[in-house]
Amino acid sequence: MTAVIEVQNLTKRYKDKRALDDVSLSLEPDAIYGLLGRNGAGKTTLMSILTAQNFETSGEVRVFGEHPYENARVLSRICFVRESQKYPDDATPRHAFAAARLFFANWDQALAERLIADFQLPMKQTIKKLSRGQLSAVGVIIGLASRAEITFFDEPYLGLDAVARQIFYDRLLEDYAEHPRTVILSSHLIDEVSNLIERVIVIDEGRIILEDDTDAVRDRAVTVVGDADKVEAWVADREVLHRDALGRVASVTVLGALTDAERAEVAAAGLDLAPVSLQQLIVRLTQKAGAAVTEEVH
Repeated sequence: MTAVIEVQNLTKRYKDKRALDDVSLSLEPDAIYGLLGRNGAGKTTLMSILTAQNFETSGEVRVFGEHPYENARVLSRICFVRESQKYPDDATPRHAFAAARLFFANWDQALAERLIADFQLPMKQTIKKLSRGQLSAVGVIIGLASRAEITFFDEPYLGLDAVARQIFYDRLLEDYAEHPRTVILSSHLIDEVSNLIERVIVIDEGRIILEDDTDAVRDRAVTVVGDADKVEAWVADREVLHRDALGRVASVTVLGALTDAERAEVAAAGLDLAPVSLQQLIVRLTQKAGAAVTEEVH
């Protein structure tokens, strides 16, 4: 299958800071990707370069096999929704959607109108007077109704309350099932989007520290809970991501999938196994990567 996005050894520097550090990625068509990481990790920089709103310092970038900069063949097929999107002072949501309808070949007006009703968006109010949640809804509606072949959502839904975010997630999955395309969803609300994303990309301090299928990532770690001495004995030769203790009870998260025989050993020792949420795992891996970088520096 031909990749729709290919990045090789991508680096972006701002004076002495590396926002992206030798990033290589290959994204396949018709999949929902989660681009995950803490604030300032490099998520927005990466998406800005892929959508020709920023420039790489070095490395290669290909979207649909071509560099996106000033390339109408590429840019007409992608949609980049970001929280900081600017509009003219007198623009209303109606103006924004009319412009999007002209730009995006796959625009679905019926879907746009359904979403306008879902989000109860005031269409005659100028965008600059909308609440943060209403402004987020404008971006979400454009991102979904555009049905662009590649759609980037750079946390544009942060202003939405929990109910409105769930509407976004539900409508995204519904429309994606009928009209598959490549969706890159940037978020630090990891547990909220964990059931949406098929592949996980974790970026930390400008480096890709994890890229894999979501289910495979979930299987990368497990938490062992029980008597502290027994737990420590069992995890002695394993790579530990995190430890918690309360009195004589310990909870230790270890990296690596367990075999059936190992699970039987845990049960025989009177210990319990607990799953690790995607958010917990990514937080622990990010902390581990950060500690490794600190050790390199010192």
